[in-house]
Amino acid sequence: MQIRSDPRPVRGPVQRGERALAPDLARGFMLLFIALANSAVAAFGTQPGVEQAPEGLERGFNLFMATLVNSRAFPVFAIMFGYGLVQLARRQQAAGAAPAAVRSVLLRRNAWLVAFGAAHGVLLNFGDFLGAYGLVGIVATLVLLPRGDRVHRVVLWLWGCSALSSVVAAALLVSDAVRTPGGNAGVPTTQRESLVADDYFSATLARIGEWPGHTLTVLGFITVVWLGIWAARRRLLEDPASHRTLLRATAAIGLGVAVLGGLPLGLISAGLWHTSASTAELAAVLHATGGLFAGPGYVALFGLLTLVVPRRSVAAVAALGQRSLSGYLFQSLAWLVLLSPYALALGGIGSTALTTGLIAVLVWSATVLGAWHLERRSRRGPAEDVLRRLTYRL
Repeated sequence: MQIRSDPRPVRGPVQRGERALAPDLARGFMLLFIALANSAVAAFGTQPGVEQAPEGLERGFNLFMATLVNSRAFPVFAIMFGYGLVQLARRQQAAGAAPAAVRSVLLRRNAWLVAFGAAHGVLLNFGDFLGAYGLVGIVATLVLLPRGDRVHRVVLWLWGCSALSSVVAAALLVSDAVRTPGGNAGVPTTQRESLVADDYFSATLARIGEWPGHTLTVLGFITVVWLGIWAARRRLLEDPASHRTLLRATAAIGLGVAVLGGLPLGLISAGLWHTSASTAELAAVLHATGGLFAGPGYVALFGLLTLVVPRRSVAAVAALGQRSLSGYLFQSLAWLVLLSPYALALGGIGSTALTTGLIAVLVWSATVLGAWHLERRSRRGPAEDVLRRLTYRL
């Protein structure tokens, strides 16, 4: 491939037929799980957001959230973020951009993501991930993307170590449960001041202190982003048919580990297992370590789904995937308006967990319809349009 000497990045949009369905479908659908998780945090004022005394259907809902949703949706976006870095760089290179121009556009885009994250984290939602994505993206651009296959194979060893840590966490959990049987501990949670503040100004002041700390705690997902870079270098989602066996194994193992790792905490959250505080803490550790494997598991599952699901039947969800940044920011605005104690506070009506879940589904459905409306008019999402203009200095 001939590389031009022009230092400027290529600004032309990706043609509609060039987009692989799996990445957009994964982002669009998993925004539903992001909505379920974040709406519960906003409603209960804790992280994670859990109904500690579930009754009836709430028991099943809590079990579903712990095994399939909480700490299991964000790894999908981390993988897709790494995948997207490679796709963007590849597109620039294919159009003849010089390596310096490719690096420049990636660094500028990720720097603006940090700015987006700061605004989002302070004004709307302390649990922002955009700032962390931007910081990890800068490191990945400078350190990981220029490396060859030998270096990228290291990430597979790192994931092997993660699997080992889950095994250790499970062993410690079993040992502690045997030594300290019984108890009445609930799911370990942390209250966030911004979520229980009496007014928006107080909540904003609290978020100024909460957002940096939250961002630092999630920077460790660089190994998840790195796995996405590894997958993109092999075009696993552009040609899932050629990687069917690998995708099947990844889906089975990844989701299997995620579900089994989340089951102990799920049983506690459903009120089906009464145990000690120390055992509950270890269940939370296992829940977190196992949750990372949901990332590759879900991504592989969506890759396989694109082999059997007609594109037109999931076009609206995929349209949201193309506009996932706008959908994500809209959700945070919705939680502030609908669930904040100083706003409508709808999360307190009736069966709180189920009510909040219903609100999450309705908000996600609204973003699907909005994205489909924009898609039919060949328009980007508003946040994507702003980020593109800032990145390319249009």
